[in-house]
Amino acid sequence: MTDISKLDLNLLVTLDTLLAERNVTHAAKRLNLSQPAISTRLTRLRDLLGDPLLLPAQRGMIPTERALELQEPLHQALEGVRRVVAENSPFDPSTITATIAIAASDYVQYAILMPLLDVLRRDAPGIKVAWRTINTSMLDTQMARGDVSLALSTPETAPETLRMRKIYHEEYVAIARCDHPAISEPLDLESFCALDHVVVSPEGGGFKGPADDALAALGRKRNVALSAPGFLVVPEIVARSDMIALVPRRVARGRTGQIRVFDPPLPVTGFDMALIWHDRTTTHPLHRWIRDQITALIGDAAAG
Repeated sequence: MTDISKLDLNLLVTLDTLLAERNVTHAAKRLNLSQPAISTRLTRLRDLLGDPLLLPAQRGMIPTERALELQEPLHQALEGVRRVVAENSPFDPSTITATIAIAASDYVQYAILMPLLDVLRRDAPGIKVAWRTINTSMLDTQMARGDVSLALSTPETAPETLRMRKIYHEEYVAIARCDHPAISEPLDLESFCALDHVVVSPEGGGFKGPADDALAALGRKRNVALSAPGFLVVPEIVARSDMIALVPRRVARGRTGQIRVFDPPLPVTGFDMALIWHDRTTTHPLHRWIRDQITALIGDAAAG
């Protein structure tokens, strides 16, 4: 039987991180330790547990069967310890010094993260924020490594390995420049189809958007003249041309001096937005506080 009196919490945290990362360099970065320090801890763990635990491979390390048996119960046990400590320790965001990396599209950065930044500057000035363009295909790896702390995306694109909380439903509105000569209110289907459109294609070069399937069902189509890589530039393009566009309502807010906002002349399916995070940050006081601040901002915007 293993003598657990020789196992300190730091060793267990190191093993938990190594089993998640399967790479000494990545584990060292996550724990803010040197690679030799991680290697020394791994040697101690091997001696104490009587097993190699992780074996060198061409890329990273491969866990042994014993290590795989330990991984889930060890992680759950450490989460329990973190939860107990978090619930019994006061948390004051004004005293925290940290860097948080948040991955999102340009639309979310404008609609959600800019208001969040105002909250952080006021209530938690020691927190630095790194906004990153979201890459859902890499998100689980980025979060496991600690490269991304939190993400905002549609629920259907969230990796199944990550935690998720739906925070709001977004709808599309039509926008045109304020003095557009060919539009009256309400915007009718004939004008909608006759005018040139801007669509957003994050992958680049796409000329279809959420309205095209709805139009096809009616036997109609529109002319898409421009494909843009993100939503934020679209109101500026529309304000300087006779083109119109469908954008999320939150993109159109606050731009009344440049554009007019209309209800689309046909039903256009919107989308849900969700907070996404890794299990290892679930009970962390800072991460939990930031998730709560974002949720509160959504509620405040809806109430307003």
